[in-house]
Amino acid sequence: MALTVYNTATRSKEDFVPLHGMSVSLFVCGQTPYDDAHMGHAKTYICFDIIVRWLRHLGYRVKYVQNITDVEDKLIARAQERKMDVFELEAYYEKRFFEDMDALRVRKNVDMYPHSHDYINQIRDQIQALADKGYAYPAGGDVYYDVSKFADYTKLSGMKIDDLVRHRIEPDPRKRNVYDFALWKEKKPGEPSWDIDLKFDGEKKKFPGRPGWHIEDTAMTDAIFGHQYDIHGGASELIFPHHTNEIAQAEAAYGIKPLVKYWMHTGVVNVENVKMSKSLHNFVTIRDALAKYTPENIRFFVASTHYRKEINYADSLMREARTRLNHLYRDLGMFYNSPEADAQPDEEVELSIDSFEEEFVAAMNDDFNTPIALMSLTNIASRLAAMGKSGKPISAEAKEKAIGRIKVLAGIIGILEDDAYKESIPEDAANLIEERETLRGKGDYAAADTIRDRLKGEFGLSLEDTKSGTVWYRE
Repeated sequence: MALTVYNTATRSKEDFVPLHGMSVSLFVCGQTPYDDAHMGHAKTYICFDIIVRWLRHLGYRVKYVQNITDVEDKLIARAQERKMDVFELEAYYEKRFFEDMDALRVRKNVDMYPHSHDYINQIRDQIQALADKGYAYPAGGDVYYDVSKFADYTKLSGMKIDDLVRHRIEPDPRKRNVYDFALWKEKKPGEPSWDIDLKFDGEKKKFPGRPGWHIEDTAMTDAIFGHQYDIHGGASELIFPHHTNEIAQAEAAYGIKPLVKYWMHTGVVNVENVKMSKSLHNFVTIRDALAKYTPENIRFFVASTHYRKEINYADSLMREARTRLNHLYRDLGMFYNSPEADAQPDEEVELSIDSFEEEFVAAMNDDFNTPIALMSLTNIASRLAAMGKSGKPISAEAKEKAIGRIKVLAGIIGILEDDAYKESIPEDAANLIEERETLRGKGDYAAADTIRDRLKGEFGLSLEDTKSGTVWYRE
């Protein structure tokens, strides 16, 4: 089954055919480090991490770029509020952000984290290209983009031009149109600034100041990928104005359409059905979540919902994801620790794994449908556990091979990376399990239950009684 991807620009699933064979260029809007990242950010970055892992699993050579916006209004305002240098504040929160991404096992799969301020020359060149073609105009020390000149301005958002005034518009009476946006902002006291030269109507003038938010990304991607690339990703809330303005800038500047072949957007994270947001003060930081739940628990929770869908964050749902993840480990442990015998490779086991792989691949190739992929993981683990409980001996080789194949695909989601279920148990624990079996044989179930509780408390072992004896697993 060929890989299909939902393209926000066409509002449909499309066969995935990169611009350059098996090479894939991917840009995802990254962090503005003025505070700790929250679970809304985690969802987007985990979702695209899974997407990248799957593309690489299919054999694509992915260049994955995720930017760091280090010149931006909120970052400047926070630095002024704390009486700190902007880049000092940015560096502090960037370090913490990278620690979060390392913990979630995301950072290792990103090839570049470029910073906005490193692309001032490219930003200047792109603004000049827009000025030369009549799309940019000066307003005092600011420079604006004339939206009325770009006919396809609303094609990504699907909004009507008259509706734009209700969405994150920068007020300025000097603008030609109320929905025009800033390419360059005039220097203000206490803000980082650069001097750039721009020519309008044949006259060159110096513009001290800083870039607007949107031009930072298109100048960066043009420098890294060229005028056109494969995938641009980010949260759905960025469709307008950010991604809309990126298209307007780059396509007008260079005359190549489309800027991006596939636009991919993740659904937001809600708390009590309200979007998680720093401005609403209803956010849970990644650090808060990691203090209570493992990285695999968080990744399982995110993958339980399709990347394009919204998701509600709640402790009850996080605990439910933890339980489901523990069931996977339990079932693999029951299979791995079931009776063994020297035997030929087990045909039933191999056929079951073959079927699982087909289901998993089909789900992931259908616009990265992780909920269905997780369902296939749950089903195969349950089936293997049933084989282990059946009493039929399975060779150690067959077990290792089966679990190895499962872990390859589970690794795409970023789960089942712990091998604790394979570890041999302490001799004291093994003796207690035997003692419990003897007690059960005598009908002394109360004493047997006491040992069960002791095994869990002292050794972290849970037990399940099967036809062929007691199987243990680790939570």
